[in-house]
Amino acid sequence: MVALLLALAGFAFIDSLDLLLVGVTAAVVVDSRLGRRSPLPGGLSFVAGVFAVTTAFGILAVLGIDFLTDLVDFELTPTIRAWGELVFGLALIVVACLPAGARAEPPPWTVTIRRRPWLLGVLGVAIGLAQAPTAIPYLAGLAMISAREPRPTLWPLIIVVYCALALLPPVLVLVLATRRTPRAQRVYRTVVTVITRFGPASVRVVFVVLGVVLLADAVVHHRHLW
Repeated sequence: MVALLLALAGFAFIDSLDLLLVGVTAAVVVDSRLGRRSPLPGGLSFVAGVFAVTTAFGILAVLGIDFLTDLVDFELTPTIRAWGELVFGLALIVVACLPAGARAEPPPWTVTIRRRPWLLGVLGVAIGLAQAPTAIPYLAGLAMISAREPRPTLWPLIIVVYCALALLPPVLVLVLATRRTPRAQRVYRTVVTVITRFGPASVRVVFVVLGVVLLADAVVHHRHLW
C-alpha cells in the first residue's frame, strides 16, 4: 500500500507540472489585475472545472475496468502484472527521451472568455476532458489502483486527493496573486518562472526514475517468470 501511494504521489507531481493550467491561471490573474477585479471567481471556476472532470474520469475509469474484468472473467496474474510493469516502465522512459515539442501556451481564444467565471468553468471542463484520457501518469496511476488486489477501501478518496495534488500549482498561483505583500508577489513570480522553465525537465527526470523503478520491480520480484 505504501509503495502504491508513493508511486501515485510521484505521478501526481508529474501531472502538477502542467504549463497550460498554470498559463491559463496566470492569464486570468493578469487580466483581473488590469480590470481591478478579484481573480478568485474566474480562477476557482476554471480549476474546479478541471478538478471535477479529472476526478469523475478517474472514478469511472476504475469502475469501468472492474466491470470489464468481471464481465470477461479476467484475472490479473503475476505474469500479466510483470509484463505490465515492463511495458509501463519502458513507455515512461521512451516518453522522457522524446524531443521537446512546442512550449505550452494558453490558447488564443481564452483571451475572450477569461473575464467570465462561468465560461472559465466550461473551459476547465473542456481542458479536463482533453487531458484526462491522454495523461500517461494519471492513466498509469489508475491502472495501478485497478490492478491491486484487494483494491484499497478508500480508492475513490485516493483519486480525489491525487487530482487535488495535481492542481496545486495553479491554486498556489491563484492564492499568491490575491496577496498584495511584496513577498507574496515575489513568490508568485518565482513559482510561475520555475514551473515554466524547469517543469519539462523535471517531468523527464521523474519519468525516467519511475520507469526504472517499474522495470526493477518487474525483474526483482518476478524474475522467476522469465
